[in-house]
Amino acid sequence: MNIDDVQYVKKISVSDYNMLRKSAGWNEIAKAQAQTGINNSAFLVSAKFEEKTVGMARLITDGGYIAIIVDVIVLPEFQRKGIGKTMMTMLMEYIQDSITKGEGVFINLMAAKGRESFYKQFGFIERPNDKLGSGMTKWISK
Repeated sequence: MNIDDVQYVKKISVSDYNMLRKSAGWNEIAKAQAQTGINNSAFLVSAKFEEKTVGMARLITDGGYIAIIVDVIVLPEFQRKGIGKTMMTMLMEYIQDSITKGEGVFINLMAAKGRESFYKQFGFIERPNDKLGSGMTKWISK
């Protein structure tokens, strides 16, 4: 695979979205709920190789100073080829370009276990540390 043959587009289908989630061992999201999440992403990028979606990443924001990076996924057979790094770079550039002098954005993400070092290259720090407590999550479903 030549990394130059990967195309990055700003859309994804619900079926590809759920296929990528499954590949990461995550649960599928109901179609309507997934489509709403995709539609309400501030920024979304997916990676395609030979018409196959092989990765994605999304940004959610309040439009003020809070942003959350979610769904950073690359199919296992396409990992360690620079696709995730390219998508994260695109998200970080989008955030940087969205602010003006004197503004800042507090970016949050939840790294999958063992993937923390990937995000450190973008300046993210692990929690807890001497200044910040643990990140916390809760999943609610019916």
